[in-house]
Amino acid sequence: MNFAQLLLPDFSLILCGYLLCRHTALNRAVWEQVEALVYFFLFPVLLFYSIVRNPLDLVTASRLMGAGWTLGLCGIAMAYLLPYLPLLGRSISARDHAGSAQIAFRFNSFIGLALAERIAGPQGVQLIAVLIGVCVPLFNMGAVWPMARHAERGFLRELVRNPLIIATVGGLLANLAGFVLPSWLEPTVNRIGAASVALGLMSAGAGMQLRALTGGKALAVSVLTIRHVLLPLTAVGVSYAFGLDAAQSTILLAFSALPTASSCYVLAARMGYDGAYVAGLVTLSTLLGMLSLPFALGVLR
Repeated sequence: MNFAQLLLPDFSLILCGYLLCRHTALNRAVWEQVEALVYFFLFPVLLFYSIVRNPLDLVTASRLMGAGWTLGLCGIAMAYLLPYLPLLGRSISARDHAGSAQIAFRFNSFIGLALAERIAGPQGVQLIAVLIGVCVPLFNMGAVWPMARHAERGFLRELVRNPLIIATVGGLLANLAGFVLPSWLEPTVNRIGAASVALGLMSAGAGMQLRALTGGKALAVSVLTIRHVLLPLTAVGVSYAFGLDAAQSTILLAFSALPTASSCYVLAARMGYDGAYVAGLVTLSTLLGMLSLPFALGVLR
């Protein structure tokens, strides 16, 4: 499988956003409004639809759900521990860490859905949907907590107001209640989802300033190492511990090696953190995904 070809469209959209913002009349003032549209409407609609489109079988999926939560908690714990590590902690800015810790454990669900279909067909899509459904609330809470804590803003208040968490919890409840999206509405929702992918990635590119990474190299290397090296290695042990079958193990390994979520930038920027720095990390993570996915699915599997 050509993983570079799979990731190239996402990186190309990030590059398009960067070039448009720097070299056309579509400057930062324009992209700030685009970010708001993506964050408050487009991404939530996509998340809700991704969860409700495939019914969750809690009995058969329970081991995979447990493995996903365990892997996610390991990633969150590793990210949170960085400022407390000897030597490394001294070179990490507390504010930069609060906005960037999410890079270490969040994932690009768009790439995940496309990859799962290619490697395991419809079964793979259903399995990755289970992981998305159960892990997005956990990961979003893990992302919001350090930012709310550092900015001295109420954690529960931020969770209740977070449109991504609202959409995810709503999608899970609707799925478990047996809700099925009307077929006549699906084309509209699909187009909203496609728009959210394109505009979300281009917004990340528009806010990107790679020079912003020069001031936080230790933090950048640390969170990207967790995302692309330590999590895939952890996924191997987790898959054995939960006794996952071949298909579930493959999807968990792919899940562990995905590039970080493009919405990391949107969330950090909307909460008042250094969006340019986070956007640079998202870009580097997308590139590193071209290495970590073959590593996880080829070497580790």
